[in-house]
Amino acid sequence: MKFDDGNMKWKILRSEKLIERPWMNVRRDSVELPNGKVYDEYYVLHYPTWVNVIAITKDGKFLLERQYRHGLGIVSTEICAGCAEEGENPLTAAKRELLEETGYAGGTWTELMVVAPNAGSNDNLSYCFLAEGVTPISEQHLDETEDINVFLCSREEVYKMLVEGEFKQAMMVAPLWKYFANHRF
Repeated sequence: MKFDDGNMKWKILRSEKLIERPWMNVRRDSVELPNGKVYDEYYVLHYPTWVNVIAITKDGKFLLERQYRHGLGIVSTEICAGCAEEGENPLTAAKRELLEETGYAGGTWTELMVVAPNAGSNDNLSYCFLAEGVTPISEQHLDETEDINVFLCSREEVYKMLVEGEFKQAMMVAPLWKYFANHRF
């Protein structure tokens, strides 16, 4: 489907960096909309590229994680995920994150989808991969703030967890739904 979006892009009149940190930057833009309205305070959050992985072992088990998520104050059930490092391509980052967080590697890798975490305020993308046939090759190598419990589930268990809302991270729910839409029972 082709859309005629006309001239919908906003014009940036001024831009000011408010926060510069390794994992997040915040800027305030003054913008002019195509209809001439000006907004002096539009905030944009810059994060690194995000990656996540639906990892499935050679015997068909899904690799899942449980870890604390401070923003919501919950222990969350998730697929493997993380940030790409400066200059690192998304597939390389995804393979590194899987190895670091779970100790699993190998298999056949496919890009499932690329999604925007929140296009209204975030300027990054999340690359979602499927890794089939992964095997354990090492121990976890976690960052200082990570405390991740890894466990295996059957396809049926993961689908049930998805349907029942066990997964809270939207950037993980999207590729899981796509996986199950493309790999019916």
